Amino acid sequence: MLIDIFHDTVCPWCRIGKKHLFDALAQWQEQEVHIRWHPFILDNTIPAEGYEFRSFMQIRKGIKAEELQHLFDYTQYAGELAGVKLDFEKINLAVNTKLSHRLITLAPEKVKNNVVEAIYKAYFEDGLNIGDIDVLIAIGTAYKMDYRELWLQLSDDATVKGFVAESIFSRPNDINSVPFFIINNKVKINGSHSVEMFLQAFNRAALLDIRAKIW
Repeated sequence: MLIDIFHDTVCPWCRIGKKHLFDALAQWQEQEVHIRWHPFILDNTIPAEGYEFRSFMQIRKGIKAEELQHLFDYTQYAGELAGVKLDFEKINLAVNTKLSHRLITLAPEKVKNNVVEAIYKAYFEDGLNIGDIDVLIAIGTAYKMDYRELWLQLSDDATVKGFVAESIFSRPNDINSVPFFIINNKVKINGSHSVEMFLQAFNRAALLDIRAKIW
Protein backbone atom coordinates (compact mmCIF):
# COMPACT_ATOMS: atom_id res chain seq x y z
CA MET A 1 0.00 0.00 0.00
CA LEU A 2 1.29 3.43 -0.96
CA ILE A 3 0.54 6.42 1.26
CA ASP A 4 1.43 9.96 0.21
CA ILE A 5 1.48 12.45 3.08
CA PHE A 6 1.43 16.21 2.52
CA HIS A 7 2.34 18.08 5.69
CA ASP A 8 4.23 20.93 7.29
CA THR A 9 6.55 20.43 10.22
CA VAL A 10 5.08 23.31 12.24
CA CYS A 11 1.50 22.15 11.75
CA PRO A 12 0.18 20.62 15.00
CA TRP A 13 -2.72 18.94 13.20
CA CYS A 14 -0.21 17.29 10.88
CA ARG A 15 1.45 15.71 13.89
CA ILE A 16 -1.93 14.59 15.22
CA GLY A 17 -2.89 13.21 11.81
CA LYS A 18 0.44 11.37 11.57
CA LYS A 19 -0.19 9.74 14.94
CA HIS A 20 -3.69 8.63 13.93
CA LEU A 21 -2.34 7.24 10.66
CA PHE A 22 0.44 5.23 12.29
CA ASP A 23 -1.90 3.96 15.01
CA ALA A 24 -4.21 2.74 12.23
CA LEU A 25 -1.29 1.10 10.42
CA ALA A 26 -0.38 -0.75 13.61
CA GLN A 27 -3.85 -2.34 13.52
CA TRP A 28 -4.07 -2.86 9.76
CA GLN A 29 -1.35 -5.21 8.59
CA GLU A 30 -2.78 -6.53 5.36
CA GLN A 31 -0.06 -5.27 3.00
CA GLU A 32 3.43 -3.88 3.05
CA VAL A 33 3.24 -0.09 3.37
CA HIS A 34 5.39 2.49 1.60
CA ILE A 35 5.11 6.11 2.78
CA ARG A 36 6.13 9.16 0.77
CA TRP A 37 6.45 12.50 2.58
CA HIS A 38 5.69 15.68 0.64
CA PRO A 39 6.42 19.24 1.84
CA PHE A 40 3.60 21.75 2.11
CA ILE A 41 5.30 24.91 3.34
CA LEU A 42 2.63 27.04 4.96
CA ASP A 43 4.65 30.27 4.83
CA ASN A 44 7.88 30.46 2.89
CA THR A 45 8.13 34.23 3.48
CA ILE A 46 9.29 33.77 7.08
CA PRO A 47 12.96 34.84 7.29
CA ALA A 48 15.74 32.59 8.54
CA GLU A 49 15.70 34.22 11.97
CA GLY A 50 11.96 33.60 12.33
CA TYR A 51 9.27 35.72 13.96
CA GLU A 52 8.08 35.95 17.54
CA PHE A 53 5.64 33.07 17.69
CA ARG A 54 2.55 34.43 19.43
CA SER A 55 2.56 37.79 17.66
CA PHE A 56 2.92 36.04 14.33
CA MET A 57 0.09 33.63 15.08
CA GLN A 58 -2.24 36.44 16.20
CA ILE A 59 -1.65 38.28 12.93
CA ARG A 60 -1.94 35.12 10.84
CA LYS A 61 -5.20 34.05 12.49
CA GLY A 62 -6.53 37.56 12.93
CA ILE A 63 -7.44 36.96 16.57
CA LYS A 64 -6.68 38.42 19.99
CA ALA A 65 -4.23 36.95 22.51
CA GLU A 66 -6.99 35.37 24.61
CA GLU A 67 -8.56 33.72 21.57
CA LEU A 68 -5.17 32.42 20.50
CA GLN A 69 -4.65 30.85 23.91
CA HIS A 70 -8.03 29.12 23.64
CA LEU A 71 -6.97 27.79 20.24
CA PHE A 72 -3.70 26.48 21.67
CA ASP A 73 -5.52 24.86 24.61
CA TYR A 74 -7.98 23.13 22.28
CA THR A 75 -5.23 21.90 19.95
CA GLN A 76 -3.10 20.71 22.86
CA TYR A 77 -6.06 18.76 24.24
CA ALA A 78 -6.63 17.16 20.82
CA GLY A 79 -2.97 16.18 20.84
CA GLU A 80 -3.30 14.61 24.27
CA LEU A 81 -6.26 12.54 23.07
CA ALA A 82 -4.17 11.35 20.13
CA GLY A 83 -1.17 10.62 22.31
CA VAL A 84 1.19 13.38 21.17
CA LYS A 85 2.59 16.31 23.11
CA LEU A 86 2.11 19.86 21.86
CA ASP A 87 3.72 22.35 24.25
CA PHE A 88 2.92 25.79 22.86
CA GLU A 89 4.47 27.45 25.92
CA LYS A 90 7.90 26.28 24.76
CA ILE A 91 7.56 27.56 21.20
CA ASN A 92 9.18 30.98 20.86
CA LEU A 93 9.62 31.26 17.11
CA ALA A 94 7.48 30.93 14.01
CA VAL A 95 10.00 29.43 11.62
CA ASN A 96 10.50 28.76 7.93
CA THR A 97 10.20 25.01 7.44
CA LYS A 98 11.95 24.58 4.09
CA LEU A 99 15.17 23.24 5.61
CA SER A 100 13.33 20.76 7.81
CA HIS A 101 11.55 19.40 4.73
CA ARG A 102 14.88 19.25 2.91
CA LEU A 103 16.26 17.13 5.74
CA ILE A 104 13.31 14.74 5.45
CA THR A 105 13.95 14.42 1.71
CA LEU A 106 17.62 13.64 2.32
CA ALA A 107 16.95 11.08 5.05
CA PRO A 108 17.36 7.40 4.04
CA GLU A 109 14.05 5.57 3.62
CA LYS A 110 14.64 3.28 6.58
CA VAL A 111 14.86 6.23 9.02
CA LYS A 112 12.70 8.82 7.23
CA ASN A 113 9.61 8.31 9.41
CA ASN A 114 11.79 8.60 12.51
CA VAL A 115 13.37 11.80 11.25
CA VAL A 116 9.92 13.30 10.64
CA GLU A 117 8.90 12.46 14.20
CA ALA A 118 12.17 13.84 15.59
CA ILE A 119 11.55 17.16 13.81
CA TYR A 120 8.02 17.34 15.20
CA LYS A 121 9.32 16.57 18.68
CA ALA A 122 12.06 19.18 18.42
CA TYR A 123 9.53 21.89 17.62
CA PHE A 124 6.44 20.94 19.59
CA GLU A 125 8.04 19.45 22.69
CA ASP A 126 11.48 21.03 22.95
CA GLY A 127 10.70 24.42 21.42
CA LEU A 128 13.74 24.28 19.12
CA ASN A 129 14.18 26.32 15.97
CA ILE A 130 13.73 23.73 13.22
CA GLY A 131 14.69 26.37 10.67
CA ASP A 132 18.22 26.36 12.11
CA ILE A 133 20.81 24.26 10.29
CA ASP A 134 22.59 23.18 13.47
CA VAL A 135 19.35 21.87 15.01
CA LEU A 136 18.55 19.92 11.86
CA ILE A 137 22.06 18.51 11.50
CA ALA A 138 21.86 17.29 15.10
CA ILE A 139 18.65 15.45 14.23
CA GLY A 140 20.12 13.99 11.05
CA THR A 141 23.38 12.82 12.61
CA ALA A 142 21.41 11.14 15.41
CA TYR A 143 20.14 8.85 12.63
CA LYS A 144 23.63 8.24 11.19
CA MET A 145 23.40 10.81 8.40
CA ASP A 146 26.74 12.33 7.40
CA TYR A 147 27.47 15.67 9.08
CA ARG A 148 29.48 17.27 6.26
CA GLU A 149 27.08 16.16 3.54
CA LEU A 150 24.11 17.50 5.50
CA TRP A 151 25.80 20.82 6.10
CA LEU A 152 26.61 21.23 2.41
CA GLN A 153 23.13 20.29 1.23
CA LEU A 154 21.25 22.37 3.80
CA SER A 155 23.43 25.46 3.41
CA ASP A 156 23.36 25.54 -0.40
CA ASP A 157 20.81 28.29 -0.99
CA ALA A 158 20.35 27.55 -4.69
CA THR A 159 19.68 23.88 -4.03
CA VAL A 160 17.18 24.68 -1.28
CA LYS A 161 15.35 27.23 -3.45
CA GLY A 162 15.17 24.66 -6.23
CA PHE A 163 13.79 22.09 -3.82
CA VAL A 164 11.08 24.49 -2.64
CA ALA A 165 10.10 25.47 -6.20
CA GLU A 166 9.92 21.83 -7.30
CA SER A 167 7.82 20.84 -4.29
CA ILE A 168 5.29 23.60 -4.96
CA PHE A 169 5.16 22.85 -8.70
CA SER A 170 4.59 19.11 -8.17
CA ARG A 171 1.80 19.55 -5.61
CA PRO A 172 -1.62 18.28 -6.79
CA ASN A 173 -4.04 21.13 -7.50
CA ASP A 174 -6.71 19.88 -5.10
CA ILE A 175 -4.45 20.15 -2.04
CA ASN A 176 -4.77 23.53 -0.34
CA SER A 177 -4.48 22.55 3.33
CA VAL A 178 -2.66 19.98 5.44
CA PRO A 179 -2.50 17.30 6.59
CA PHE A 180 -3.58 15.58 3.40
CA PHE A 181 -3.25 11.86 2.71
CA ILE A 182 -3.58 9.92 -0.54
CA ILE A 183 -3.80 6.13 -0.33
CA ASN A 184 -2.85 4.07 -3.39
CA ASN A 185 -3.36 7.14 -5.58
CA LYS A 186 -7.12 6.71 -5.12
CA VAL A 187 -8.49 7.41 -1.63
CA LYS A 188 -7.97 10.92 -0.26
CA ILE A 189 -8.22 12.09 3.34
CA ASN A 190 -8.13 15.80 4.10
CA GLY A 191 -7.41 16.51 7.78
CA SER A 192 -6.28 14.72 10.92
CA HIS A 193 -9.13 12.22 11.08
CA SER A 194 -9.59 9.39 13.55
CA VAL A 195 -7.86 6.03 13.55
CA GLU A 196 -11.17 4.45 12.53
CA MET A 197 -11.42 6.78 9.52
CA PHE A 198 -7.96 5.75 8.35
CA LEU A 199 -8.80 2.06 8.74
CA GLN A 200 -11.90 2.58 6.62
CA ALA A 201 -9.79 4.35 4.01
CA PHE A 202 -7.27 1.48 3.92
CA ASN A 203 -10.04 -1.04 3.35
CA ARG A 204 -11.65 1.14 0.68
CA ALA A 205 -8.32 1.49 -1.15
CA ALA A 206 -7.76 -2.28 -0.96
CA LEU A 207 -11.24 -2.94 -2.34
CA LEU A 208 -10.67 -0.53 -5.24
CA ASP A 209 -7.45 -2.35 -6.07
CA ILE A 210 -9.24 -5.69 -6.12
CA ARG A 211 -11.95 -4.31 -8.40
CA ALA A 212 -9.34 -2.83 -10.74
CA LYS A 213 -7.61 -6.19 -11.05
CA ILE A 214 -10.90 -7.98 -11.76
CA TRP A 215 -11.92 -5.53 -14.46
